Amino acid sequence: MQLALKRPTGMAAFNVFWFGQFVSLIGSGMAQFALGIWAWQITGSATALALIAVFATGPGLFISPLAGALVDRWDRKLTLILSDAASGIATLVILLLYFADLLQIWHLYASAMWVGIFQSLQWPAYSAAITLLMSKEHYGRANGMMGLANAGSTVGAPIIAGVLLGVVGIGGVLAVDLFTFLIALVSLLVITIPNPPRQPATPETPPSIWREALDGFRYILARPSLIGLQLTFSITNLVFAFTFGMISPYILARSGDNAQALATTITAFGVGGILGGLAMSTWGGPKRRIHGLLGGLALGSLVIGPLTGMSQNLWAWAACSFATGVLLPILDGSSQAIWQAKVDPAIQGRVFSVRRMIAQASFPLGLIIAAPLADYVFEPAMAVGGGLTPIFGPLVGVGPGAGMGLMFFFAGLVGIATAFGAYSLVHIRNVETILLDHQAT
Repeated sequence: MQLALKRPTGMAAFNVFWFGQFVSLIGSGMAQFALGIWAWQITGSATALALIAVFATGPGLFISPLAGALVDRWDRKLTLILSDAASGIATLVILLLYFADLLQIWHLYASAMWVGIFQSLQWPAYSAAITLLMSKEHYGRANGMMGLANAGSTVGAPIIAGVLLGVVGIGGVLAVDLFTFLIALVSLLVITIPNPPRQPATPETPPSIWREALDGFRYILARPSLIGLQLTFSITNLVFAFTFGMISPYILARSGDNAQALATTITAFGVGGILGGLAMSTWGGPKRRIHGLLGGLALGSLVIGPLTGMSQNLWAWAACSFATGVLLPILDGSSQAIWQAKVDPAIQGRVFSVRRMIAQASFPLGLIIAAPLADYVFEPAMAVGGGLTPIFGPLVGVGPGAGMGLMFFFAGLVGIATAFGAYSLVHIRNVETILLDHQAT
């Protein structure tokens, strides 16, 4: 008698996939933490750290429309496997260079760009996979679980990396990261992820990868409510470039290069994210998702912006990071649920890729602007005797990190204004009633 091993499907498949990604995220977070400390120690430059994030996001965003069209054509499961495998290869190369004592900062830029390009495939593929694995009422919970995985890795990665760095060094941390990629690959191999039926071509519209790459733009541009959401997130990510993108050099500068202070701040963010992710995974978010999205944006901008910028000790940084961590899964999960409910799964790859490109293109742009401003304008201006210290010194302090604190303050105000401005527009505030949900097949 022949026995067939039944592969997990539906919610069971998502749970297996979630576990693999959670473990992999911990490994990646450990590697990023260790390499971030290494990069800061050899350069002492906020620009150098920011450029890693620029290379990780910029190139991949430019190819996102094409990547989305490929996701809609390719098997979703194989696409996710390809993306994870590419990240593992990048870690292996960095590990070999480190052991050979050849590692340089530009290698981190190249590795970040390689991983970022393949991430442009992974994000729309996993977003669309959630749509195919479960019913609409569970989208918020599933996205909350993914937020929980991100937050859990944020908590665990710095702690584990801090312990391992003292025992096995950077090489050992990178080796652990490689092992976690293998776990993620195995979790994908054992599950079943369905693919949506492809939209049939007609004589008037023969198959064309380039035309399909533009479909995402056409879809969004035909719907003013979605355009409004995209513009909101473009401004939001510009704000986050001046805050999240600069948090490591900010804490290190404020604390005198105290890696433990940075790890504690990041861990507090992760603990908050775990609670926010748990809330989303059990609660599912507010009934009107737009309230979770824009409310989370306003409160998050207040905490990560003015409150963090004015903070000058570890416990204040940790408290602000914790509060931001709680809010982000609610913000992101609410946004994801809106898009997943409105867009047909057959075209989610290309639409979500364009959505990602439009919303996140401002992040690397913001980093390119923020890092030199910190190094050459705001930090000197807020140093002892600097030109802005008489005005803003009582607000954000004086000395190393104060200039970046002032940048945080103003960036947060922009985020708050963006949230209230978006809510004042009817086509954004009522997006959930203006656009119809897609019909499940």
